[in-house]
Amino acid sequence: MTRTRRLTLSLALNVVLVAVQIIYGVAAHSTGLLADAGHNVTDVAALVLSLVAVRLAIRPRSAEHSFGNHRATILAGLANAAAITAVTVVIVFESVRRLYHPEHVHAEVVVIVAAVALALNGLAAMVLRDGSGDLNMRSALLHMLGDALASLAVLISAAFLLAVPSAMWLDPASALVVAAIIVYEAGLVFRSSVSVLLESTPSDVDLSDLTAAMRGVEGVDEIHDLHVWSLSSEMRVLSAHLVLTGHPTLEEAQVIGDQVKRTIAGSFSILHSTLELECERCIDSDDDPCPMESPDSLPTGAVTAHHH
Repeated sequence: MTRTRRLTLSLALNVVLVAVQIIYGVAAHSTGLLADAGHNVTDVAALVLSLVAVRLAIRPRSAEHSFGNHRATILAGLANAAAITAVTVVIVFESVRRLYHPEHVHAEVVVIVAAVALALNGLAAMVLRDGSGDLNMRSALLHMLGDALASLAVLISAAFLLAVPSAMWLDPASALVVAAIIVYEAGLVFRSSVSVLLESTPSDVDLSDLTAAMRGVEGVDEIHDLHVWSLSSEMRVLSAHLVLTGHPTLEEAQVIGDQVKRTIAGSFSILHSTLELECERCIDSDDDPCPMESPDSLPTGAVTAHHH
């Protein structure tokens, strides 16, 4: 199943669920159900954003966007985190108000609706689980898992309320549990999104291991000016200077560069790499400027190799 179909199916499930939760949440006077409905409203918006991001990301590269639109999925994840945080403020405010001014809750209705919500959220999570590391899909999956936990919290509180009708504080308390789950989700997505936008080294890439793998290729003597970052959760980019041994010819240097690119593509999932192949290390000083700063001063045999 494609990502677009997974997101579309999950979106349809959530639209139905929100309608049911709002209708019965108002009828049952349940803050917990309404809080869960508010959570699901943000999920509907999040899934729409994710769908748009997926469509943008698969567009071909253009002169204006030479790397494509991979960052669209990251921006969608960041927007989702911001939306979740905004809804949390409303949920907390209403829950605290209900704690001080409790209202009678029709717990039997809440139990039924929360059980249905738990089932639908669990189904939506299964649909979105595609096994990829895409941050956009991961954020959508986290939304659904968070919703399932929130529905479970509402279900448990309503079940207790059936047994002890006087414990009306349980309903707004369950809403605060939902808020805590939302904040945790938002933090995870926000941190991952910002890390990509700041072009940080991917968390699962150890630069020491990466350097060792590159130096393990025959003909590579030294590596410097190594940079690794992500355009999206699945599109990683690398640039580096490689000092080669033995002053190879242009053809020999190209063979070494291609071998390095194959090595890092397979072991570190780096899909785009730019390698500066040098016969002597570039020295960054006023007396001996680095070839990067003066293209005409490239040493014999130094080439720039691109891979995509």
